[in-house]
Amino acid sequence: MVIVGAGIVGAAVAFEVARAGAEVVLLDKSVPACGVTADSFAWIGGPRGADVPDGSTSLRCHVVPDYRCLEQDVPGVRVRWHGALIWGADQLDDVRTGPAERLLDAAEVEWVEPRLRVPPTRALHLGSDGAVDPVAVTQALVRAAQNHGAQLIANSAVTALTMRDGRVVGVRASAGNLPADIVVVTAGVDAPLLCGPLGFDLPVAPSPALLIRLSGPPGLVRTLVATPDLEVREATDGHLLIAASYQGETSHEDLQRAGERVLRRLVATFDAEDVHLVSVRLGTRPMPADALPIVGPVPGVGGVYVAVMHSGVTLAPTVARLVAAEIVDGVEAEQLAGVRPARFRPDVEH
Repeated sequence: MVIVGAGIVGAAVAFEVARAGAEVVLLDKSVPACGVTADSFAWIGGPRGADVPDGSTSLRCHVVPDYRCLEQDVPGVRVRWHGALIWGADQLDDVRTGPAERLLDAAEVEWVEPRLRVPPTRALHLGSDGAVDPVAVTQALVRAAQNHGAQLIANSAVTALTMRDGRVVGVRASAGNLPADIVVVTAGVDAPLLCGPLGFDLPVAPSPALLIRLSGPPGLVRTLVATPDLEVREATDGHLLIAASYQGETSHEDLQRAGERVLRRLVATFDAEDVHLVSVRLGTRPMPADALPIVGPVPGVGGVYVAVMHSGVTLAPTVARLVAAEIVDGVEAEQLAGVRPARFRPDVEH
């Protein structure tokens, strides 16, 4: 098997299929986790009680248990299970809560997040949620895959998938051509470029987002806090991460100004003065047209499988486990039924 893209999804697939006994080559145009994985806010959590079920719900129900298993199975994988706190314009009084969810009043919110300047009158606490360092997790997965015999080829861009008799039989890469029984494309926003020549228009577009790193007093933010104006968590003691959508210019000066605006928003929300902007990164998330993951065989073409989604960090362990079961063991995963690429090609018989 050749896996194209060594972000967290590709690394997780490499680990699962390698430990299932497959021969694996993991390719990346740079080094593992250097792309959008490094720019992820990395929120780990399942579906909420009030969420409307969709094609990904059955996947998301397994996110938390799969990450807990990964912590046991892969040295270097650590989740900060600190929970999440959400409030905003939505009326929370009548919200349907799940098993690990609880509505809090202002006094309870203040107990959970004591540094808030003005605690909201109502907030939703997600007790089972957490966050990871996505780069560290990806690197740990690559090491674990290599321990099971996988080969990593870094700094080798895949320029095309090799076809013969209507089937993908390998890849053309800057490091040389590689044959494969099956190719798994986990290349994020680059995936449509590889799938297009196969006759499949993969509906994935880049979605820009800022990841802002700040220094501040340890414990300023205890949980993962999400409001209409702010999404913030503590990454390590004394360092905070903030995620924000972004549609502005991409010059260094414009990104710095955007970071300064977000910093002011944080200081207006939390009682802290000694907070400083460290860095602002602009990432391009792979966003499918219907916002659901795209996982499965490419319609009308043999020998190629695709796994592209947002958020890849959240879903990687679950998707990888199911992909390994399908490809290595030949067991069709019912949980993937609602996210197949075939939904975009109803004209092709599958």
